[in-house]
Amino acid sequence: MPGKLNRLQIAWRLAQDLLEGQVVNLGAGMPLAVSNFVPPDREVIFHSENGILGFGPRPEAGKENRNLRNAGNIPITLLPGAALFHHADSFAMIRGGHVDVSVLGAYEVAENGDLANWMLPDGSRAPAVGGAMDLATGAKQVFVMMEHCSKDGAPRILKHCTLPLTGQACVSAVYTDHAVIDRDAEGFVVREMIEGIQLADLQAMTSANLRLASDWKILSAPEI
Repeated sequence: MPGKLNRLQIAWRLAQDLLEGQVVNLGAGMPLAVSNFVPPDREVIFHSENGILGFGPRPEAGKENRNLRNAGNIPITLLPGAALFHHADSFAMIRGGHVDVSVLGAYEVAENGDLANWMLPDGSRAPAVGGAMDLATGAKQVFVMMEHCSKDGAPRILKHCTLPLTGQACVSAVYTDHAVIDRDAEGFVVREMIEGIQLADLQAMTSANLRLASDWKILSAPEI
């Protein structure tokens, strides 16, 4: 479909919504790219559950430090003022409500905000659920990044999740290759859509009910 965002463009779009001074945890997979796209005049403090606070973009090829990796085992850089600490302290931060935003990938998101992101219908799963359950329930907001539909075209934004849940009623917003969708007390509100589609087109790819924000905008991103 014309104008559909790629994964890096989704990461860029989400990064624009992170606010000055927020503590943000990035989950495995697609979310790890978000730290590369924070506006240069904005300080966002990235947290990793293996015990890092204040990491920055990925290092240039050939300049990796094998001792500096996030929870997804991806090389990182440290920004001035960064701190390293025990992973137990890192989880205390999460469980204590000190993480402002958790950015997670997902297989399914439900209309009531339920999140499923660790097991597929065929029984395959991530190596472990890891800290996702803590992050889904402990963060003040949960932003989900995912492609709007599965590889076979099935909706991933549903009335009810069919897969085992990671967290209940926890999702605040969903960023996909087709739209930016907020969740409020009444369900999903479409804030942005890619150029060339209407709400009816997006609804056809979505099992949950969608409402269009009165001030909705075209979803776009730079070439990446």
